[in-house]
Amino acid sequence: MNADVTSAAPPSQVANAATGGSAAHAVAGVGALPRTLLKVAGLHAWYGESHILHGVDFEIREGELVTLLGRNGAGRTTTLKAILGLTGKRTGSSQIEGVETIHMPTNKIARRGLGYCPEERGIFSTLSCEENLLLPPRIGAGGMSLEEIYDMFPNLKERRNSPGTRLSGGEQQMLALARVLRSGAKILLLDEITEGLAPVIVQTLGRVIRALKAKGLTIILVEQNFRFAAPLADRHYVVEHGRIVAVVNKDELSEKAAMLREFLGV
Repeated sequence: MNADVTSAAPPSQVANAATGGSAAHAVAGVGALPRTLLKVAGLHAWYGESHILHGVDFEIREGELVTLLGRNGAGRTTTLKAILGLTGKRTGSSQIEGVETIHMPTNKIARRGLGYCPEERGIFSTLSCEENLLLPPRIGAGGMSLEEIYDMFPNLKERRNSPGTRLSGGEQQMLALARVLRSGAKILLLDEITEGLAPVIVQTLGRVIRALKAKGLTIILVEQNFRFAAPLADRHYVVEHGRIVAVVNKDELSEKAAMLREFLGV
């Protein structure tokens, strides 16, 4: 097994890797790091009797974009759902800005500032594009206005009166993401947003993600398309068998390419 794999390492080593070496920065006298918005430690989750997550550890600081990479069935989507309380039983710790949420119901967790864009999109067929967009409640200040959203996604403005499921796959994905942006969420959980989309739509989503990161939003991206995710992320967490097995910072991609190919098959 590659030396970079952390599954067999002591928890303290995994935690240090997960922060991108924050202790080293502090010793070196580099300026203070942004505050930690989400910290997950020893997270276990079940669907019924099936034990899916086996002690997931990672954190994300304000303004960062991190990815959860891995093969299908590795536990990436379940990690997002467990953070939101959408699995069955879950144990461990999931702190949002230092507040423990492991025993909170999903509605209270969301109101701590989480916005979830699920893989299945969740577009309502009986509502128009704009009605779908306006449906979710605001959970925080700073949500984008309709005008800002239509500037970012001009296709949605053109199709605003069309039934939600009459939109193309790419337009539905834009709508699912736009709903989250309107809510005022400060941490975005984005699940496989490029899956099955044409390359031109994937490029558009890449530009949108860069713009959101430039605005200071904090993003966790579950993604199978490594070529899409690689240039966007500050840090990559590799998930296998329900745990984080490797951490790759953006400046380590070249030297750890062989390891990523081993885990991801890319």
